[in-house]
Amino acid sequence: MDEKIRQLKEIIEKTDNLVFFGGAGVSTESGIPDFRSTDGLYNMKYKYPPETIISHTFFVRRPEEFYEFYKDKMMALDARPNKAHEKLAQWEQEGKCRAVITQNIDGLHQMAGSKNVLELHGSIHRNYCMKCGHFYDAEYVKNSDGVPKCEECGGTVKPDVVLYEEGLDSDVMSRAAYYIHNAEVLIIGGTSLAVYPAAGMIDYFKGKHLILINKSSTPRDQAADLVIHASIGEVLGQL
Repeated sequence: MDEKIRQLKEIIEKTDNLVFFGGAGVSTESGIPDFRSTDGLYNMKYKYPPETIISHTFFVRRPEEFYEFYKDKMMALDARPNKAHEKLAQWEQEGKCRAVITQNIDGLHQMAGSKNVLELHGSIHRNYCMKCGHFYDAEYVKNSDGVPKCEECGGTVKPDVVLYEEGLDSDVMSRAAYYIHNAEVLIIGGTSLAVYPAAGMIDYFKGKHLILINKSSTPRDQAADLVIHASIGEVLGQL
């Protein structure tokens, strides 16, 4: 482990063109549950499977039950950035990290100070009325009684997150592909690389060093220059 940390430190010290691609494991150390681990949402007992509840169809047909789950399990408004978020923000300030590409919707990268954050799956902090487009923050949705309604027109307020059955934002995807393609160093952290199309984004990487930091192995471990099987916060906290 110490040798791998040394290698990682050496790679990062020599670059000013680093891009980070992260998943749920980046936020679990801030107390936000992921989906696939032992304690993840997929292993909790609900009336419906989580992937059904956070689908577009379920949102339309059963909005009350959607929001009950969404507010309870996906809106961790008390969560705070951990060492991984803080280190990435520091690298951006130092001119090393060009972009953070995240599958998370919690806004913790921005809270830590990162500016150029590409959110592939949207954010709980952006919510819009489906009728008139009026904006609402996360607190408004979290504190609403049942299904949040627009104060302007009475329409349903929908979070700007990508639900199952919905497509990813093409502009965000193209910008993410641009940064990955032009990066010298790509660090992938806290993701099993199981969620597509997001996981397929790393195919755009043509740079020098591909680094994978995750507790468990991933389908791309063999292709990486450096693989560290540990939590992302623990690893980046040592740098």
